[in-house]
Amino acid sequence: MINWPRLDKLFDVVHEDDGLLVVHKPADLVCHPTKGGEYSSLISRARLYLRAASEPHLVNRLDRETSGLVVIAKNVLTARELGKIWETRAIQKEYLAIVHGHVAAESGMIDAPLGKDETSIVAIKDCVRVDGTPAQTEYFVEKRFLRQSAKFTLLRLLPRTGRKHQIRIHLQHLGHPIVGDKIYGGDSDLYLALVEGRLTDEQRGRLILPSHALHAGRLHFHWCERDWDFSTPPEPAFTDFLKE
Repeated sequence: MINWPRLDKLFDVVHEDDGLLVVHKPADLVCHPTKGGEYSSLISRARLYLRAASEPHLVNRLDRETSGLVVIAKNVLTARELGKIWETRAIQKEYLAIVHGHVAAESGMIDAPLGKDETSIVAIKDCVRVDGTPAQTEYFVEKRFLRQSAKFTLLRLLPRTGRKHQIRIHLQHLGHPIVGDKIYGGDSDLYLALVEGRLTDEQRGRLILPSHALHAGRLHFHWCERDWDFSTPPEPAFTDFLKE
């Protein structure tokens, strides 16, 4: 007899039907398989949850430290259909982020092309560059606040394109990096220290939060002759930081 793990420890289910599984991916969980075991990635947890009833396919993905909505197709046909929706950008995505400083404008559009950062010691890092791929992120100020005399802003973000690390790079470019961002927060050695297992207490203090404060909170799209609208709230570490 197989001893299946407690399913409530895998992830929070936002929606489920015969073809779809929509879940809240917690912060600090990768989407793709790793060598860390059956709990170490979202896709492996989805396989455990479905118990071989179907083969899950990730329709969208989030960075490891980004929390929020991930859509999982339970079959190839659903994966193909939803994949076309994502490819044609016929989807509305909404994120929340806590950034350093008080953002001056109430709203705005960051229109800055992105490409590989060839000067960075971090291989996966991209940056704003004139010869990059077009990228646009719209933002709205939800709240400006202080914590221990330091300034912070809660932003609602609508990415109009879907480039790698787009929101994180654009907010750094705006001059307001995301709290806890180890790659785009201003000191790339923080990321190297994390992956090399040498992150000090002083460095953790500078990061403020264990994971960067970016949350994929809402998805809206039209499929199968109906509108689908999913949402999930940020995690406690995120919401607790907003309490002045």
